[in-house]
Amino acid sequence: MSDSSHIWNLWHGCHKISEGCLNCYVYRGDGLHGIDSSVVRKTERFDLPVWRRKNGAYKVPSGTELWTCFTSDFFIEEADEWRKEAWKMIRTRSDLTFFIVTKRVSRILQCLPPNWGDGYDNVTIYSTVESQRQAELRLPVFKDLPLKHKGIICEPLLDEISLNEWLGDWVEQVIVGGESGDNARPCDFSWVMHIHDDCVAHGVPFHFKQTGANFIMNGKSFKIARQLQMLQARKARIDFSPDS
Repeated sequence: MSDSSHIWNLWHGCHKISEGCLNCYVYRGDGLHGIDSSVVRKTERFDLPVWRRKNGAYKVPSGTELWTCFTSDFFIEEADEWRKEAWKMIRTRSDLTFFIVTKRVSRILQCLPPNWGDGYDNVTIYSTVESQRQAELRLPVFKDLPLKHKGIICEPLLDEISLNEWLGDWVEQVIVGGESGDNARPCDFSWVMHIHDDCVAHGVPFHFKQTGANFIMNGKSFKIARQLQMLQARKARIDFSPDS
């Protein structure tokens, strides 16, 4: 996320549906406070984009990037009754950019608003693919969806993934990161570089977001503290943009 990015958690709670969910940070955090993460509920910040100041101006300034549902999934079933209002706010705040990350690719089409067309200019939807298995399940569906802006997030990266079959000009960015937490599964730098090389070959922007807590490089394992995981990824200097 850039300096102008913020998180908009419309609802909280989720259900584990694939291998990437095993060590979910939401479940870890909720567990410390006795909260049932499987209960999906609207948050107090549900209508954040349309909050106003006393002078009538929006509290979220024009040009802000909002990443949605970091403690849930935008397309989760329990949110079906609230999503219509969410789309309305997103449409109203056309001066903001919204990023939606989901594992529930199979539900996207049925959850789009009636005026969607080929997509809203201010919405980018990312499909999470944490393994080759999930890439093969989700990306053929995701590729053909009527979305104006699409990206792929390989996080937590759990094994070597080949994206060659799916990369093209329909993918605006690929983001890669390891798993966080005390029980984090390993992320091997060679897996990161495999995806990097696929992106370079297809001219697709690539961003190495963070190493994860259990990072392997040249056969050696490194335990990396949470506050250093993004820094170590930046030090690798492997981000790629075809325009640079």
